[in-house]
Amino acid sequence: VRNFKLEQEQEKNKILSEALETLATEHHELERSLVEGSPPRSILSEDEFYDALSGNSSILPPVVESEQSLSRLEAITACSLEEEGEPLSSRKHRMSEGKDCGGGDALSNGIKKHRTSLPSPMFSRNDFSIWSILRKCIGMELSKITMPVIFNEPLSFLQRLTEYMEHTYLIHKASSFSDSVERMQCVAAFAVSAVASQWERTGKPFNPLLGETYELVRDDLGFRLISEQVSHHPPISAFHAEGLNNDFIFHGSIYPKLKFWGKSVEAEPKGTITLELLEHGEAYTWTNPTCCVHNIIVGKLWIEQYGNVEITNHKTGDKCVLNFKPCGLFGKELHKVEGYIQDKSKKKLCALYGKWTECLYSVDPATFDAYKKNDKKNTEEKKNSKQVSTSEESDEMPMPDSESVFVIPGSVLLWRIAPRPPNSAQMYNFTSFAMVLNEVDKDMEGVIPKTDCRLRP
Repeated sequence: VRNFKLEQEQEKNKILSEALETLATEHHELERSLVEGSPPRSILSEDEFYDALSGNSSILPPVVESEQSLSRLEAITACSLEEEGEPLSSRKHRMSEGKDCGGGDALSNGIKKHRTSLPSPMFSRNDFSIWSILRKCIGMELSKITMPVIFNEPLSFLQRLTEYMEHTYLIHKASSFSDSVERMQCVAAFAVSAVASQWERTGKPFNPLLGETYELVRDDLGFRLISEQVSHHPPISAFHAEGLNNDFIFHGSIYPKLKFWGKSVEAEPKGTITLELLEHGEAYTWTNPTCCVHNIIVGKLWIEQYGNVEITNHKTGDKCVLNFKPCGLFGKELHKVEGYIQDKSKKKLCALYGKWTECLYSVDPATFDAYKKNDKKNTEEKKNSKQVSTSEESDEMPMPDSESVFVIPGSVLLWRIAPRPPNSAQMYNFTSFAMVLNEVDKDMEGVIPKTDCRLRP
């Protein structure tokens, strides 16, 4: 039986390799015909053939090499969809949901109406194995490894960065407060909310090419943003956003360092993020937590964030130290984030707690410490009453004790995540904000530069 399954897997891999080779060849012919103005040739010489798996090319510029293999299959798929029309399943889904998949030109009460669905649902990844690519890469840095396009989501990393701005209202709220501690609470909630959209987003964003850009203006949310890929090796993405009312500036650069650890891929987002509240003359800086995707080889993919995030108010000296907890052996700490706001003498001014997938609360530090002490005592009693084997930690997604956060009496809600659209599971688990990042309307076409992410095939 094992030999039979192995033969089946080998046959699948052979068919996939042949299909990718054919697609790469056809697309290469189309590109050359567009550039040279000559009809595509049926056969390419060996010197001109681009291997979609190995990443070797003798005719493409070096900057394009690492990305080209990722975009070829998507480009062919996009062309075939344009020629053959939208898939019937996608049309039925959109009609049944009553959703708008277009460019979002319509106005509702004077506000632009954005699309609520993607033009096509996501690919199935069930028939693809990533192990054949990653088995030689344990402990290595993954930025130079060519991955099959099936594992991507239809966004560039520059667009993924833009999702920091989904909860811009927290910045506006921070600017409205006269008290520095209340401002820090809102900034901390904004920092937590910036990673909330990553929950269940197991698709890899496309690596931007050097010089690729993305621009977004959201009148309804009160900001405009521009981002650019400013370095190729190492890959560094820079962004700059500002409030339409000149109340804030938000900027930074991210170098996502990826490592493969056998069953999981760890993404460490190196780079400092800065938020300036112009009305108060304050600047806050922090770095994002580490993101880990589990079950890369076998099982259901799941994501956790862990590590300390230190937010510093450089004017007052106040700091907010947040601990994104790893899930632990039994999943008790899954998604949890907690910490304190301290003044420059390290006196605790406020305690924060919640889950980065759901919400964040603030409470008096003495009340929070008393609750933690009591919770720790109860946990130890439960452990003593059970005999638990801790021989090996499972990589399966642990189930938390409760899907919601226990609200300590006297707490104040700082932020709660908006529910995702009902069709999110078929749309790469996108939020409503992410759904609109790639849409292009008629007003944009003559304005955005040719380097914009929206113009990818």
